Amino acid sequence: MYLVVNIVGIFIFLAIAFAFSKNRRNIKWRSIILMLVINVVLAWFFTSFSIGTEIVKGAADGFNWLVDVAYEGIAFALSSWVHVKSMDFVTSALLPILMIVPLFDILTYIGVLPFIIKWIGRGLAVITGQPKFESFFAVEMMFLGNTEALAVSSLQLKQMRAERDLTLAMMSMSCVTASILGAYTQMMPGQYILTAVPINIINSIIVTNLLNPLTVSPEEDTIAKMSGSNSNATDETEGTPAKREPFFSFLGDSILGAGRLILIIAANVIAFVALAALIDKILMLVNPWLTLEHILGIIMFPFAWLTGLDVHDAFKFAQFMGTKLVTNEFVVMGKVTGTINDYAPHFKAMLTVFLTSFANFSTVGMVIGAFKGIVDKEKNDLISANVGYLLLSGILVSLLSAGIVGVFVW
Repeated sequence: MYLVVNIVGIFIFLAIAFAFSKNRRNIKWRSIILMLVINVVLAWFFTSFSIGTEIVKGAADGFNWLVDVAYEGIAFALSSWVHVKSMDFVTSALLPILMIVPLFDILTYIGVLPFIIKWIGRGLAVITGQPKFESFFAVEMMFLGNTEALAVSSLQLKQMRAERDLTLAMMSMSCVTASILGAYTQMMPGQYILTAVPINIINSIIVTNLLNPLTVSPEEDTIAKMSGSNSNATDETEGTPAKREPFFSFLGDSILGAGRLILIIAANVIAFVALAALIDKILMLVNPWLTLEHILGIIMFPFAWLTGLDVHDAFKFAQFMGTKLVTNEFVVMGKVTGTINDYAPHFKAMLTVFLTSFANFSTVGMVIGAFKGIVDKEKNDLISANVGYLLLSGILVSLLSAGIVGVFVW
């Protein structure tokens, strides 16, 4: 019976996305069904075959190595921030941007990144039926994370219309950053952590194409010949020659742009988390039990039950979901790391997959902050006006991923 509920729950999550769609007539159902089938196959492959896990782990290790190199630069200036048992959020997630963004800008400068975007984007677009850049962005953020992927794609974001930028903002709610995958696997079952990464990416495409379906014409479906994350160019398109500035001038602008982006993101995260804490304090004046975490836990209970759990486990799962949405995944992982292996396999797998994303209130601040530092006011206003859609997208992707993986683990 619980397996049937689990399967039904997956379709209910899709139905919720359909119910909140901005343009139901524009939904490409053939593409949605194809991607759903691909995700089911991937979940089966990653949970049933060791080779699947090894493939994902190898890619993650490569990006972890890249971030470790970034930590060497951070340690040179701020050694007391790096050589500690637990690095803070700014050090572990934001400061590596100072190396990652310039590195990808260099790859852009010499033409490597535009080439990859052009051909991988086209290949994924054929498979998924999605525009070329959206397809590449999905893979790009699989290991780079939302802020890094947005930063290195800045020129593309400036050139695209606001509705497409909104799609990318919603997709950004469902990713992780390679630099913390190692920390995740130390706290939760590594197999399900690594399984969740690609599953989340495809589900983010599915959910955003249900919530914000768009038609992109062939003329619009081009790849910007990017000049770097700090470029101000707005008229470069595929095949159009552009004058390149001197390399070290270009690199200096890239580094300064990365630093400005870090400050914007940090400010937004601090503000959002503090405001959530303020709301909790006010609610607790009415009743000490009344917090955003408990309120969201009650709201999320029906969705937790739809993942195939009994009432007791569903309520516990819902509380963890509420905690993650109000704070972040690390808070929940810290609570369960010592007991996660005592849970039933189904509960353990789904909780791990659900936690493996940045879908929470503070991530909204990160995404809005990143766009604020990249695009114009009109586009940023559209994204800011759709905060509810950003949260809904992240929650539905996490639920879909947990539900799909849960089908194969009992």
